[in-house]
Amino acid sequence: MKNGKGLKNRKLSRILEDYPFLPSFFKDNLIGIDGKGNLTITELLNSIDEEEIEDKALDVENFHQSISEYIDQMLEFLGEEENKGVSKLTIIPGRDKLGNDEKFDSIEIGKSEIISIVGPTGSGKSRLLADIEWTAQADTPTMRKILVNDEIPDKKWRFSSSNKLVAQLSQNMNFVMDLTVSEFLELHAKSRMVVDEESVIKKIIEEANKLAGEKFDTDTPVTSLSGGQSRALMIADTAILSSSPIVLIDEIENAGIDRKKALQLLVGEEKIVLMATHDPLLALMGDKRIVINNGGIKKIITTTDKERKILTDLEKMDMVIQGMRKKLRYGEVLTEKDLNGGRNA
Repeated sequence: MKNGKGLKNRKLSRILEDYPFLPSFFKDNLIGIDGKGNLTITELLNSIDEEEIEDKALDVENFHQSISEYIDQMLEFLGEEENKGVSKLTIIPGRDKLGNDEKFDSIEIGKSEIISIVGPTGSGKSRLLADIEWTAQADTPTMRKILVNDEIPDKKWRFSSSNKLVAQLSQNMNFVMDLTVSEFLELHAKSRMVVDEESVIKKIIEEANKLAGEKFDTDTPVTSLSGGQSRALMIADTAILSSSPIVLIDEIENAGIDRKKALQLLVGEEKIVLMATHDPLLALMGDKRIVINNGGIKKIITTTDKERKILTDLEKMDMVIQGMRKKLRYGEVLTEKDLNGGRNA
């Protein structure tokens, strides 16, 4: 018993606020809790007469232990207990495709940090993301090791479908379910035992529409979303609803979304973000960048103040390009003014 400790003297209403999945436990034990929020669990049990206890086969003596164990099991299933405590990811060197040792001591990444991964096509960027997702322990081709909070991660993070250490956003995201956006998010919210589903779903859609080039609403079928809209929805969903503390992004530059806002949303939710990219704007948005070549990590570069100034110019250039792209989408004709962001040439 860990998170389920100390329940005896707490009001039921407060316990249900902390653990919104508990009503199902009382229902399974045939105990009504409506209108009894001011009672403690002990008082609730004392209010049940002996005949009813016998009829429902309640194990009153071990009830507190049972509810504590249920809470711990549910938190583990949902990934809440472990994932909230992830504050640092460490990459321990392995080797490149030729078997040469990677020449760095280790790479440490903390909450709300953005790490860009750069290198030629086929250099091994996706392999590094896969090592992190697998929480590699010298058991992948690169022989790298991944530590979480300076410790070897629990193996259940590799295999659990619900308790995921890592959320990965791949290049291609296509939906096949016959659901609306609202229905899709509702399913995810229910799986996370979210209390106020409506407000959470509303927030996800609002944030997604800030990222997408073209807005969508709650009734839009997920199968009709464009590539950019799909990516925007999944980024917002991952930031707000996913319990995974680490987010891996593979080439976000081709997604047709506001890339800067997407990264700000993720780090604002205290995610550790790693992204493989060919885009200089995205590369310089990172706090550091990992340079990959021939399957190995060749260099780790901290973004300098001079590069931050270059990033400001790149963002201005990007705004010009995005503005022209928007005009072309809506059938407008470009002029020389568009090269200067709409200002006179």
